[in-house]
Amino acid sequence: MSAINPGVYKAILRVREARPFDIGCFLMRFLPYMNTIGTVTMLSLSGFSFFVAGLVSSVIALATFIIAPRVSKLVDTYGQSRVVPWAALINLAGLVLMVAIVAFDGPEGALFAAAVLMGASPNPPALARARWTYLIRSGKLGNAAPIMRTMFSYEGVLDDIGFMFSPSLSVALASTIAPIAGMVFGGVAFAAGTVLLMCSRSTEPKPGWDEPASADGGVASIGSAESAPAEDFAHRKSVFRTSSIVRVLFVLMLFVGAFYGVFDTSTVSFSEEIGNTTFASVVLMTSGVASMLMGFVFGMIRLRMPQYRQLILFAVVIGCAYGTMILIDSTLSLFLVGTIAAFAYAPFLIVANATCERAVPGDRLTEAITWLNAGATCGMAFGPTVAGTIIDTMGAACSFDFGGILALAIPVTALLCFRIIKRNVRDEAELTIAYSSKDEP
Repeated sequence: MSAINPGVYKAILRVREARPFDIGCFLMRFLPYMNTIGTVTMLSLSGFSFFVAGLVSSVIALATFIIAPRVSKLVDTYGQSRVVPWAALINLAGLVLMVAIVAFDGPEGALFAAAVLMGASPNPPALARARWTYLIRSGKLGNAAPIMRTMFSYEGVLDDIGFMFSPSLSVALASTIAPIAGMVFGGVAFAAGTVLLMCSRSTEPKPGWDEPASADGGVASIGSAESAPAEDFAHRKSVFRTSSIVRVLFVLMLFVGAFYGVFDTSTVSFSEEIGNTTFASVVLMTSGVASMLMGFVFGMIRLRMPQYRQLILFAVVIGCAYGTMILIDSTLSLFLVGTIAAFAYAPFLIVANATCERAVPGDRLTEAITWLNAGATCGMAFGPTVAGTIIDTMGAACSFDFGGILALAIPVTALLCFRIIKRNVRDEAELTIAYSSKDEP
């Protein structure tokens, strides 16, 4: 069924040309992961109401959901070096405007304009995964290329590190130095990471690199010559419109973001109800570490089953794991559910990203993965909002029930969409033939 190889990460660490863009994308991750908590903390500590702070944070999330996939589509069409610097400048302009409003007591309404600008952000995880996919699938690394699953696990661990520490770092800097300190740090890290990414030109995926080659060495669409215009037109459309599997993955990630947002919110509320606010940080930190460790271990495992079955399997696993949220009624049950269920979190995300890579052309991967992240972002905005209403009326225990229902919706959705998933996900053998054929005369 599977094989375990503890040495698989050596292949990733040996790829020297990947280090600049990987470090760059890691630094770029800080700001997006800080946006929600960091913005609320900065504004609330500066005298703005929690309502305004939460609303501004929600506008950032909504703008990211709407704009970021469009930015990624432009990246796939024109290349990272032509799009990312401009998108980064717009994002940083929004951050500078927001910080200036806070520092100089500017108009409250301008905060929302700044929030919209901050939504025009390139997606660091998608940029890094697109580069790795290009290096591996194009054959540039030869026999030294790492396994795709290992790459997705490695990037998933970096995501978990950023996701765990960025919010707490923003809060610590804001509370100990100045309200703006956390977000300023995130902005500086984002700018430095963008520079590093742009300096790594040799690893940048070329637009259209994954288009099939024609007999004369040029580029042609799949199928007959008569189908080329239709294929080109489809290629210009958003991958969300043209790919049913991307839409399925979007919905799955929406449920993931929703139940996780509910879990975080309910955990904080439950801790307040029992009079021990530090318990929430213990639970959330422990679950984050568990997810990170499992993601690292999962990268060593090579499952010998089709990719579509892996997605179904881990959709069932994560759904059943977090479905146990309905059993939470004490500090012990909260700690156990939060810790044990977290072991299912990273494998599902890794498999979901790997499935996305198997379902779309390599030169559309940045946009496709960004849609997955957009789904999670949308869920993170929706889940806590509903959870807050439930908490105010019925208490934290009932909000855990709501989170459990959202989690169980993941395997239900995956099973209902089984045929779509199976039909659209290519196996490794198909990919090997497809990519190797590009090198043939």
